Amino acid sequence: MPNPYRDFVSSVSSAMASAKQIPLAQARIAARPAPAPNAPEVLIFSPHPDDEAIIGALALRLLRQSGWRTSNVAVTQGSNKQRQAGRLAELAACCGAIGFGLIQTRENGLEGISLKGRASDPAGWDRSVARIAAILGEHKPRVILFPHERDWNGTHIGTHHLVVEALGRMEAGFSCHTVETEFWGAMDDPNLMVETSEEDLADLMAALSYHVGEVDRNPYHLRLPAWMIDNVRRGGEIVGGQGAAVPDFTFATLYRLRRWRNGRFEPVLAKGRFLAASEDPSSLFA
Repeated sequence: MPNPYRDFVSSVSSAMASAKQIPLAQARIAARPAPAPNAPEVLIFSPHPDDEAIIGALALRLLRQSGWRTSNVAVTQGSNKQRQAGRLAELAACCGAIGFGLIQTRENGLEGISLKGRASDPAGWDRSVARIAAILGEHKPRVILFPHERDWNGTHIGTHHLVVEALGRMEAGFSCHTVETEFWGAMDDPNLMVETSEEDLADLMAALSYHVGEVDRNPYHLRLPAWMIDNVRRGGEIVGGQGAAVPDFTFATLYRLRRWRNGRFEPVLAKGRFLAASEDPSSLFA
């Protein structure tokens, strides 16, 4: 018989070619009710404008399914000073479309957020840590998302250390759940795989398309489904255990869930967990 997978592969190629013709920053996302003012808060510490939508599937589910307030903290606005104002405008449009709040760290964002920057300008780094600690103290989030320590990109790695050092400056009674994310570099030890519905994924892609200056040069919003499909491949065994039965997810994101309490990280999950699209994501943070 002819190879039936040729049709499958061709359909993927055709879908990508067709999607490249979709105008950027024009897709409308259906409005949802606003969370209650006293709802628990989630903060996404995004190294660059666009990371909030790439890794924000769990935060979006907490917003939509659990009614939690979700805000993106724009750690930097990119390294190209000529684009910083433009990237902030694109970020505001993205967050407005998907329903995230937006917190600017300072005009044009923080600078030198990398291990190299920390070493070369310790005073500037200290001010940046203080700013992140101030945001944590003001918002008292129930959950924070930020990159893991080996996420390849220098600013992603820098943002990890920035947030961890800010956590270390918090008062003794401060605690929150921490959700470490991956994009450029895969984690060796994620312990949580979160399924994403077709609707949520399409809305994340639409929101990403508002980062026109970035996706115009590299249409990674169109590659988000393939990335999430591969996350199911990896997460099925890395999260579930070698040889484990893989859940029937099509799209998912991998995370490392822990809790910050008493000045240190504490484990939360006794073993890896799969969170289906039908489950209330707030159950992770009881």
